[in-house]
Amino acid sequence: MAILLGVDTGGTYTDAVLVRDEKTVIASAKALTTKDDLAIGVGEAVGAVLKASKIPATDVSMASLSTTLATNALVEGQGGRVALIYIGFRERDLAAHGLSDALNGDPCLVCAGGHDHAGAEVDPLDEAAITAFLLHHKNDVSGFAVAAQFATRNPAHELRAAELVAEITDRPVSASHQLSARLNGPKRAMTAVLNARLIGMIDRLIGRAEKVLNDLEITAPMMVVRGDGALISADQARARPIETILSGPAASIVGARWLTGADRALVSDIGGTTTDIALLKDGKPSIDPAGARVGPYRTMVEAVAMRTTGLGGDSEVHVVAEGLSGGLNLGPRRVLPISLLATQAPDIVHATLDQQLRASVPGEHDARFVQVVAGGSHEGLGTREMALLERIGTGVRPLADAQRARIEQGALQRLVARGLIQMSGVTPSDASHVLGKTAVWDQAAAEKALGLLARKRTGSGNVLAVDARSMAEMVVNRLTQQTVLALLEAAFAEEAEPFASEPQELARHELMQRGLSARADLVRLNTGLNVPVVGLGASAGSYYPAAGAVLGTEMILPRHADVANAIGAVVGRVTMRRTGTITSPSEGKFRVHLETGPQDLTTQDAAMQLLENTLRNEARDHALAAGAADIQFSVTKDIRTAGVEARNVFVEAVLTVEAAGRPRVASG
Repeated sequence: MAILLGVDTGGTYTDAVLVRDEKTVIASAKALTTKDDLAIGVGEAVGAVLKASKIPATDVSMASLSTTLATNALVEGQGGRVALIYIGFRERDLAAHGLSDALNGDPCLVCAGGHDHAGAEVDPLDEAAITAFLLHHKNDVSGFAVAAQFATRNPAHELRAAELVAEITDRPVSASHQLSARLNGPKRAMTAVLNARLIGMIDRLIGRAEKVLNDLEITAPMMVVRGDGALISADQARARPIETILSGPAASIVGARWLTGADRALVSDIGGTTTDIALLKDGKPSIDPAGARVGPYRTMVEAVAMRTTGLGGDSEVHVVAEGLSGGLNLGPRRVLPISLLATQAPDIVHATLDQQLRASVPGEHDARFVQVVAGGSHEGLGTREMALLERIGTGVRPLADAQRARIEQGALQRLVARGLIQMSGVTPSDASHVLGKTAVWDQAAAEKALGLLARKRTGSGNVLAVDARSMAEMVVNRLTQQTVLALLEAAFAEEAEPFASEPQELARHELMQRGLSARADLVRLNTGLNVPVVGLGASAGSYYPAAGAVLGTEMILPRHADVANAIGAVVGRVTMRRTGTITSPSEGKFRVHLETGPQDLTTQDAAMQLLENTLRNEARDHALAAGAADIQFSVTKDIRTAGVEARNVFVEAVLTVEAAGRPRVASG
């Protein structure tokens, strides 16, 4: 009998489950996610589930973690300050695929070097420029990213630059060719930058989580869920944290299939920060062929084809004052709900809300608070940011007291982006407390905060809502509307026969919205979803039935839907994929592009065999390092030829070897 422990750290809650032999959920438990130290919430959730199950900690034979940390960090623009070494490209290439936006002012060196499509050196590597760059920035960044032109055809310059980083600095380095075997240098550079930005965050989470488990006497090795739903070792996740983006959502897809047995359905998981939607087809989630997209970033990470929207129970509520009627928007940033903050600092929260309610006119920062997140790095902060941190201090402060001038708005946003301060404001979770849908935090504080929001005035001069309850209904209705749009966008994106227009445009089209409203005059329009929706997440039961009614589809809310991510974390498999390329620089020459450099052979069969054997060994070694047993292999070959003078000529071959097996500890 194997007792499997699954843990998921979400934006609001950390979930833990115990599963026996991948067949039965023994017990589940929740604890509040502790943003300044996620491991505290992990320890509380695991301790609670062990107590509920009465199973000794020493009986746990595998522990597995899924986390939204990387996903949320990218959606919210958080992470460490990093530096990019960009080899063989041009300055204007930085704008490609949003690379400049991803850097967001972080240092970058564009230097000579790189290779051509055949793996031949174009220019010698400018080691002097790299050395000077490293010496200048070694103490003001948390890590380095390296991307060289055609590094997937010859990684020599990336490997040498990485060696220099190791020799001169004590910072981690992310080389783009180790994260993706595909072409497209700017996109690989983007992936390397984001990987470098996440390393410190994921390393701290894993290290602290392992210590917490050991303190609870759980000695089983810890696994981590990758973005495609497969399991990897904790050490592998530390080295390649970018692969954990969509980890939590991917685990939810695996969990949804396990809970429902659904073959074809949209799976929508609402958390505190994001809503993650994917299509189950033939019982399996598909891998996004273009690479995982999270927020504004398109990466080259193999992950579940999923649409992630900054919409959750803790999404920030924004008042739209323009227009005669006004309105609301939710997200994409997560803030700490007022009702939750009031349980942590009741005196300051209630005193501030009462004072703001006594004011004759609404204030710009009513019902908004700020607090410093402990343990963050202050590297690269300016004097204005440091002054703001000092003013906020160690406790909870009303935003109106912390931000004294509009010029400080930029500094405040930079601190939020770095994850150094936590904002608190009105959220759908607060609205649920006012409406009686939820009763876990401070309902009185939520009512005061929603009352303050209701006093805001629209363009016509009227108040937004008559009271706190009406305001709460507006917030929940807005969440339903944005959920419907997110589900429609995902469905349009997954249509077998794609539309000419973009999914966002189609979901919002007047005809689509008229059809959903069921109003008919001369023209009858009926629109909606043609597949059921599996609703997951702690708040799915509160919000999703209304969305299902609007879309005219079955809304499946399975038992244990609130811990589906944690279940998915322990029922997945270890899967390692390795991809390589063979090109033909001249007739009769077949070039195999390897980590050690290009190798030429005289026959296609010999080249194919060499590449397959190399990839098979690499995939096997990584699967074994992840703790896989009973490994099985599959090989996919994409051989491209061209017709020349009535004969087929070899152009290129791409081989992918997959090694998969169950985690060794799980089988006994």
